[in-house]
Parts: sequence; structure tokens; C-alpha cells
Amino acid sequence: MPRLQFKGKILVENHHLSVPFHEMVPVREKGLNLRASLHDNLIIHGDNLAALKSLLPFYRGKVKCVYIDPPYNTGNEGWVYNDNVTSPLIQDWLGKTVDRDDLTRHDKWLCMMMPRLKLLRELLREDGVIFVSIDDNEVHHLRCLMDEVFGAENFFVTLSRRAMHTVRNSSKDFNLNADFILVYARYKEWFATDKGRYIRQLVDKSKAYPHDDNDGRGPYKLDPIHARNYYAPYTHEFKNGMVWSAPSGRYPAYSEATLEQMETDGRIVFGGKEPSVKRYLSDVQEGRPPDAVLDPTNVGFNKDGTGELSEIFGTGGIFPQPKPTKLIRFLLGLLRDPDAIILDSFAGSGTTAHAVLAQNHEDGGKRRFILVECEDYADSTTAERVRRVIRGVPGAKDETLKSGFGGTFSYFELGSAMRQESLLDGSHLPSWEKLASYVFFTATGQEFDPSVTNRGTGFIGQTVSHDVYLLYEPDVDRLKDLALSLSEARALPSGSRKKLVFAPAKYLDREFLHKYSIDFQQLPFQIYEAMDRGEK
Repeated sequence: MPRLQFKGKILVENHHLSVPFHEMVPVREKGLNLRASLHDNLIIHGDNLAALKSLLPFYRGKVKCVYIDPPYNTGNEGWVYNDNVTSPLIQDWLGKTVDRDDLTRHDKWLCMMMPRLKLLRELLREDGVIFVSIDDNEVHHLRCLMDEVFGAENFFVTLSRRAMHTVRNSSKDFNLNADFILVYARYKEWFATDKGRYIRQLVDKSKAYPHDDNDGRGPYKLDPIHARNYYAPYTHEFKNGMVWSAPSGRYPAYSEATLEQMETDGRIVFGGKEPSVKRYLSDVQEGRPPDAVLDPTNVGFNKDGTGELSEIFGTGGIFPQPKPTKLIRFLLGLLRDPDAIILDSFAGSGTTAHAVLAQNHEDGGKRRFILVECEDYADSTTAERVRRVIRGVPGAKDETLKSGFGGTFSYFELGSAMRQESLLDGSHLPSWEKLASYVFFTATGQEFDPSVTNRGTGFIGQTVSHDVYLLYEPDVDRLKDLALSLSEARALPSGSRKKLVFAPAKYLDREFLHKYSIDFQQLPFQIYEAMDRGEK
């Protein structure tokens, strides 16, 4: 497969592995929940690369849908490269606005996108899908990059959308009024093996199925039992004595055995000259394949997104071309999963959260959103929009929006990085639960569940082969003396299961550890060794 080359690629292709986990600091008063929870709807304020890495202990392999609307790199957006990669080349890029005259702007954009796409892929479920909005400034580069990160075999389609409804007479050549959405699966083969997973556009066919016998089988329509396509002619006698054969120029639509079974099932209706068969709505495959060129009737224009912001805030705000909620709701509808987790790591004005809440209100779904926004407006615009659509917008024309969609969300700030050196010198000690989530995920690769932990015993979770324990206190003086001692070891539950114990030190010999099925790992260095050995 051809591979895209760009300046800085070799420096960033594994950068996501070196990004440290960060604490997620709850800010309860900025959310709409009495108790902040990482398993609520989430709005996270902070660098999205660090936030995505920090979400891994809780959401790796859990996200059904990713929708992102990254900078289009038009040269007029004023985005800044901020990934602190250890390299003189990258260091020279830090903090500088990427404008149209920057000869490396495409390289910088690709260096920014690559590690984020790699982390987003890790967060997706095996049947997950990612949608990325982009325009023709970077669509060709993005397609090559996503082929590399997700695999060309997992590419679905490039959707085309008419973003603006007006004609720009100032355009030199073509009226550039379209943008695109690249669609990839985590594993496309999952969709090929199960029709229930097919991507489908839902279509209301209820009017075409006008009959209902109230027998539990639902609406149906009457279809003829003959067709134009050739099928071996036959004459059939029904149980009521009626003798039937297909009219001249037509052929039976079903085999005679199928026709007999339909009559036994009560699906044949006699009336008029020809018998008919009941075709139930439930027999029809749900939805149809969506068109690659999106109909503005279904997805709206950017002006609709501006109108939504104006209705909520009284002004369109700082976002010149916000996406309409119709677009996000349309994409969610293709997946047909009312319990999906939807992640948007370029949250902007919060359209994705608005769309999720609106869709849940309409169909009773339990979808959850995770938004990440690095800019200062994360609270004043992103979260404030979500607060208003949950509580209700008094001046809204739409009655549902006026009364509010209901729901909750928790607001988090990205806190300090959990680095090994800070644990060693005591400059920053995370809470027991924060370190537990970091240790458990890093050592096992599995989701951390805080509800099963026991701080008294140090238990933080289990794998197929191990119970995992953490002996730790966020206090420098106590850490100096904290170790896996004889009393600590004997307090661990007895049994045949192995025990993986993380602690600053131990006072036990190898024979004792072996006797009690204890695998000791010293904090902080041996966290990664446990993962490398496959403690899963």
C-alpha cells in the first residue's frame, strides 16, 4: 500500500505512546450532575491529545461513534501546533500560528492529526465507526493518513455535503460550497457478517403498510403472488378449492411449497379475482443504503448551525461555520444504536452533544457523549450550550428545545500529568483512585472499574489470571515506609488465583512470594513490564 510521507512523520508516528496520562479533575459546579462521574455524559476542558490518552483506562474499546470536525487547514483559521514532541524540528513549531503562507502547514496538520487518530482508533469498539469532516484543502492527505492508521480495507466512503446554499460570486473558478466526511470502521468485517450492523438510512415506510390485523405481527401491505421475472409455471389448488395459475405474461412469485406455507401461516388473502399475500413491515430490511451525496433536506447547511447557535445564545458567536445538529443526528441514525457512546474531540460549539440529547429525547435512547475542547470557551460556549438545551431555551421557536431535552453531564478539567519522575520526587502525587486507574489500565490493558475497588485491601480489579492490588498513599512521608510486608501479604485473600501487587517496596523474599502466589511489581517502573509480559 502506498504510504504518505511528510515532514516530522517519523517523530510523531509513535508519539501517542509517550503522551502521559493526566488526572481528570471534576468541576462539579460547571456540570449538571450532583456528583461528577467519568461514566456520565462528559465535557473535558484540555488538550485533546492528552485527554484522549487519559480516557483510555475508562473507554478503550467502548466508543461506538467518533465524529470530529478538525481544523480544515485553510490558512485562515489561526490554529496553533502545540504537541510537545522531543525534537528540534517540532520544538520550533510550538506555539506558532499556522497560516496560509506557512510552507509546512500541511506537514504540521498531518503531524497534529496522526497521534490523535491513533488514539481515537484505540477508543473505538470493534464495530465502531469514525466520521471526519474535512474540505478539499486536506481531504486527499487525510484519506491517505486514515488508510494508514485504520487500514484501507476499513474505508467505507467519502460523503459529500453541500455546506453552503449560496453562490459566491467572488470565487475565481468554482463555487467552493461543499465539504466531505470520511467514514472508516474500526473493523469493517464486523459489518459484513451481520445484517443488523449494516449502515442504513432509516426510512418511514409505515404509510406503505396500511393494514393491521392486531395479531401481533404488525402492519402489512398486500402484494400479488405473481411477478414479471420468470419462474417455472405451475397450477395450485388452495385449501378453499380455488385453483390458481399466474396470469398471461406473468409468472409465480414464489415456489409452490412456499405458497402452501404462506397459506398455512394465514398470509394469503382471497378477494377479487386474484389472491394476495400479506407482506409485513417487520419482514423488510430496516432502512436503505445511504447516498454518498448527502441530501441537504436530511443534513442541513452550515447556516442552519449558525441559526441554532443564534437561537440559543442570541448570536452566532465565534463560530463562522458551525455544523447543524441535523448532520450529526443523520450520522447517528445510520448506526441505529440507541445506547452508543459518541466521542467528539474537537467539540467547538457543542453541536455533537446537542444532537445526542435531541436524538435521545426523540427516540428514548440512552446514548452518551464525550466532548473534548481545548479552548477557553469550553465552559462559556461548549458547556453553556449543553446546559441550555438540557434545561430549556425560553425564547426558542421549537417547543421541545424551549422546554429542554433533559439529561446530565459532568465537567472535567485536564489536570497534572502522572509521570514517573513526579512519583519518585514527590512533586505531584495523584489520588489513590487516579493512580489505581492508571496502574490497572497500563498493566492490563483493560477497563478500570472503580466500583469494584477496595482501598482497605488495595484491591483495584482482576484479569483472567490475576487479582491486582495497589499499596499506595498520596503522602510523601507515608510512601517512604509503605511496602509489601509480611502482614500485608498475609492479609491478602488466600486461594489459587495469582496476585499482582504494586507497591513502592517489599520486605519479602522470592520463596515467600512464590508460596503465596504473589507477583510483586515496584512502583513506578514496573507498571509497563507487567503489560509487556501479558498480564491479562
